[in-house]
Amino acid sequence: MDPPPTFGHQRQHVGGGRVAVVLDEVGVLLGETRAADPQPAAAGRLEQLPGRAALGPRVLRVLEGRAERPDPRGLRLAAAAIVVVAAIVFYWFAVRDKTVAATVEVPQIAAQIGEGEGAVLVASNGEVIRWSYRPQHLHLPLLPLSEPPKGGRLKGTAREQAEVLGAVPPALRRFLASSRYGESGVDVELSSGIELRFGDSSQAARKWEAAAAVLADRSVTTLSYVDLHAPSHPAVGGEAHTLP
Repeated sequence: MDPPPTFGHQRQHVGGGRVAVVLDEVGVLLGETRAADPQPAAAGRLEQLPGRAALGPRVLRVLEGRAERPDPRGLRLAAAAIVVVAAIVFYWFAVRDKTVAATVEVPQIAAQIGEGEGAVLVASNGEVIRWSYRPQHLHLPLLPLSEPPKGGRLKGTAREQAEVLGAVPPALRRFLASSRYGESGVDVELSSGIELRFGDSSQAARKWEAAAAVLADRSVTTLSYVDLHAPSHPAVGGEAHTLP
């Protein structure tokens, strides 16, 4: 049995073919020139290497010591991106306070001061809104003021009225006529003439719900006012107006 082919100067030409020549030359390059300075010798031999084109550009680059290395700047950028992503993930899942809720609220348009082109709108927080465009479909009750405040925001009893009017359910808004501050506090007059007595502006939403329940009660046929100081126990009085 013939010994296995070896690389180096012992040229084992298998079948006398071209493959043996190529392997032999590669063995010389990898074995004999590695101890010395490999670059000049390898370059000279590779130029004369039979079948050089068949090895392919990647193999030639490795043999010639020209293997591609990663760009250090690109590696640094990739590492920085990984650190940033990891920090964001850590903050989002471990540090962020999930109990914080949005506190931005859009004030409800509650009433208006004046009529016609000179009318101005008032928000439920008492802020005066001077829009050049006034929506025609929006029905708003009148506040008992001859002109808006100079500071641009209602104060005192006028602001309490705005807060009450801003809490009205949408279904009842078109039935509002006006409001005033009387002896019992904030009084809202409906278009039918019925008076809703709120007292102060606290629990305004609950008081509106109580008023709606009274007006929807078919057992109540006539009344003049609804007292809403205690929203859980509204009281009715008078017979000046007939309910449908």
